[in-house]
Amino acid sequence: MEEIRKILAGNFARLRAERQLSLDRISEMTGVSKSMLGQIERSESSPSLDVLWKMAKGLGVSLTTLAEAQGPETFVVSTSDVEPVLGDGGRFRVYPLFPYSEATHFEILAIEMDEGSSSHSDAHLPGTVEFMIVTKGRVRVRVGAENRQIKVGTAMRYLADLAHSYTNEAAGESAFNMVMFYPEPVQGRR
Repeated sequence: MEEIRKILAGNFARLRAERQLSLDRISEMTGVSKSMLGQIERSESSPSLDVLWKMAKGLGVSLTTLAEAQGPETFVVSTSDVEPVLGDGGRFRVYPLFPYSEATHFEILAIEMDEGSSSHSDAHLPGTVEFMIVTKGRVRVRVGAENRQIKVGTAMRYLADLAHSYTNEAAGESAFNMVMFYPEPVQGRR
């Protein structure tokens, strides 16, 4: 957990310096308290998934812009190589496998959900589209007024610039892979 805190702290400090923003201004932009932002920047706190999404949305960056360390251009990765971003008390785990790239405008995440777990996301940047493929179990997806159950071998595409949520409805763990597509370059990405 210490490694992800250091990565978050470094990426957040870099973004803040590049944009010459105060903690007060970022707090206004993100809805995250100044004290929490300071703790994140000093590597004293591991924020929840909800806080990371608020920061990403407010700063106009992808989740992986905040959560991924810089690395080589070509690599093989597995979930065991990546420290997850946790939600729902650790029962919802997001593994950022391939970070956002300005060349492609997308990032790829592997997500695991314990039985009964759920996660809610506020609307992402305008035009953001998510593509998900369930690889294990059964996931209830709510996007705006839509409410669908997605099971193994089923894929779904939806606009993520609406509030959306995921609930594991299977007995046992559910898992899915996600591609998040951003229509415009996400600011602040390396």
